[in-house]
Amino acid sequence: MKFTLSWLKQHLETDATLEEILETLTVIGLEVEEVNNPAEKLKDFVIAKVVSAKPHPDADKLKLCQVDTGAGVVQVVCGAHNAREGLVGVFAPVNTYVPGIDLTLKKAKIRGVESNGMLCSERELEISDEHDGIIDLETEVKPGTSFVEAEGLDDPVIEIAITPNRPDCLGVYGIARDLAAAGLGKLTKSAIKPVKGKFDCPVDIDLKFKKEERYICPVFAGRYIKGVKSKPSPTWLQNQLRAIGLRPINALVDITNYISYDRARPLHVYDADQLKGTLHARLGLNQANDKDKDKENFCALDGKTYDVDNTMCIIADDSGVLGFGGIMGGESSGCTEETINVLIESAYFDPIHTAMTGRKTGILSDARYRFERGIDPQSVELGIDLATQMILDICGGTASNTVIAGQVPDPKTTLKFDPKQVHRLTGEDIKAPSVVKMLKSLGFAVEGSDGKDETKELHVIVPSWRPDVSQSADLVEEVIRIYGVNKVRPTELPGISGIAKPVLTNTQKSVRRTRRLLAGRGLTEAVTWSFVPKSQAKLFSGGQDELQLANPISVDMSHMRPSLLAGLLSAIQRNHDRGFADTALFEIGQTYLSDTPEGQRLCAAGLRSGTAKLNGAGRHWDGVAGEVDLFDAKADSSSVLQALGQHPAKVQITRDAPEWYHPGRSGCYRLGPKILLGTFGEIHPAILKAYGIEGPVVGFELDITALPRAKKKSITKSALDQRDLQAVKRDFAFLLDKDTPSGDVLKAALAADKKMITDVTLFDIYQGSGVDETQKSLAIEVTLQPREKTLTDDDIDAVSSKIVAQVKKATGGEIRG
Repeated sequence: MKFTLSWLKQHLETDATLEEILETLTVIGLEVEEVNNPAEKLKDFVIAKVVSAKPHPDADKLKLCQVDTGAGVVQVVCGAHNAREGLVGVFAPVNTYVPGIDLTLKKAKIRGVESNGMLCSERELEISDEHDGIIDLETEVKPGTSFVEAEGLDDPVIEIAITPNRPDCLGVYGIARDLAAAGLGKLTKSAIKPVKGKFDCPVDIDLKFKKEERYICPVFAGRYIKGVKSKPSPTWLQNQLRAIGLRPINALVDITNYISYDRARPLHVYDADQLKGTLHARLGLNQANDKDKDKENFCALDGKTYDVDNTMCIIADDSGVLGFGGIMGGESSGCTEETINVLIESAYFDPIHTAMTGRKTGILSDARYRFERGIDPQSVELGIDLATQMILDICGGTASNTVIAGQVPDPKTTLKFDPKQVHRLTGEDIKAPSVVKMLKSLGFAVEGSDGKDETKELHVIVPSWRPDVSQSADLVEEVIRIYGVNKVRPTELPGISGIAKPVLTNTQKSVRRTRRLLAGRGLTEAVTWSFVPKSQAKLFSGGQDELQLANPISVDMSHMRPSLLAGLLSAIQRNHDRGFADTALFEIGQTYLSDTPEGQRLCAAGLRSGTAKLNGAGRHWDGVAGEVDLFDAKADSSSVLQALGQHPAKVQITRDAPEWYHPGRSGCYRLGPKILLGTFGEIHPAILKAYGIEGPVVGFELDITALPRAKKKSITKSALDQRDLQAVKRDFAFLLDKDTPSGDVLKAALAADKKMITDVTLFDIYQGSGVDETQKSLAIEVTLQPREKTLTDDDIDAVSSKIVAQVKKATGGEIRG
């Protein structure tokens, strides 16, 4: 938001300096971004008069001008077509920096004739884009007078940042109101007097909305003015607009631009003679829904043609579209030099609907900028009266009565407010009377109390120009903003007594522990997208319609991932394509089995490929033994389970792994029949083929959310139990059904004597001659650790009998003779 200091002082009576105003603006939340003082860069330019202008002897398009600069007459070579005797213009002496051409002038010879200085155009002084000839002033100012002083350009331009919640400060009047409330002066309350019309408006105005759509444009007002003279704006108005970067067009358009910046009230002026029939606001047509009607479009004031659909609010007459409501008007009904009769539009458009239309069309205009933030709905009639009076004063004419369609919204909001909240939320002890005074100075109405009775609750009525204030905390913000945020004293937080409570949740602790363990086992953490192609999602039992993204960032990221393995396999594939066949990766993240909260899981997954084993990648002499296998994936996953408090002996391993694993080289971790902790094994060759990966690839996936909460003692390292007695090892071979899991044998043997047996390992599986085809032979090694005395043969035989009996009971296996 830009405005000049003189513009601000039209609404603010103040003796404050520019520096004080700038500091106060920032303190009250209107941060100053830049201050530009034209007087600084134009201080060397003076008013000069052309005494004579003769043709250049060696150039047809150049003239030799004798210029009276006030300090003497100098010769200037000028190429402007309008250079003539008697012209009063702007002169730049030698050694002057000209900003528009980024040049410091020096004495020079042009076609053999000396030139001292330069007669300037408006673009060379950066006061407009006009470059058709040099400046021709209609004034009798004495030569040598400072150009800045003569034209009143010694007026600083202030630019402030406006947050989206302060649409009232998109007008200079609103900024002045805030400064006055902050004690920097007195707000000039220039009442806008209603203009009485001389006749009825000849243009009918109508709102063509369904009942549920009326919020889009609840009120539309218009006023007809006949007999106007379309001419350039007065100098003061042109200077104000140029100072803030707007190009003057004509008085009718300039007045609406001025009011938009002065009162944050966008308006539009139509050439009334170009209107056909009734003027109305409505939604546009959609070719797909209205096949019997032509598609609507129009040429806007920016020279571009825009198509209109049935979600956009438009202003139209009986002939078609005239413009987008609250955004931009059309070229066909715009005011020109030939305009005689005009119609002023003043309406209120819904902020959200205006923003949606603006985004669809890509139009960025001052009107859209204000309407989408929420202008004062009560300013409809005030805006049209102010514009009418200015047009009558500048352009003449006769005004009609105002015609209004719809009703002006009344967003009256009353809040209950306890002044003590200021102290509770800010720590500042501001008395209730001061609080009431600040709120009233900002335009809030306070009912029921003047604040002297501090025990009484206030009823505060929010002004219509503050759509951002909706609760009592907002009122506290307003008070402390005007009081001065810089005055708020820093206060230390109270000290925390005792031992601080844990910050991390159990799930966060599990994630951190898992991450450290897997990284310690040589896997590299990867972070992949939560979105995968539908084809990949289907490979892992995903791809349901409810998991499809409504607006995916690409075709290859259309569905939420059902498994972390989907993204990790893509990462493995990319590594393989770049020559890194031995890769070990892991990821911790969310997976999605459905669109319900229960279908979202926090998982940890890992993959190893090639020869990326725990002891490092590398080639092996037989070409096979060095490759990863399912036991590498089992070791990784069981280590995670153990670190998270699940003892391997208590976790059941079953063969019902999902179909993306190799059916004979995979397994599941379970706690009973219902709780699935995770899966591990070799990835199915068909899955690897779909990804374009040459195997083997093994991996695991654990559901961290399914793990029972670990007891504190189970996740702490137990004390060292070192015995000075030598351990005893015994081998056992059992004949079992060939489908009996080896893990059942190991678990049964370990449970035979928990105090004596410290370890059980499988070292041989045999199927062949001497063994029935329906059976297999499993050989295990059992480690016995005596604790009090050396074991005798009878002690060993007793434990052995327990092992054989326990294995037989659990699996039906017999000791092999």
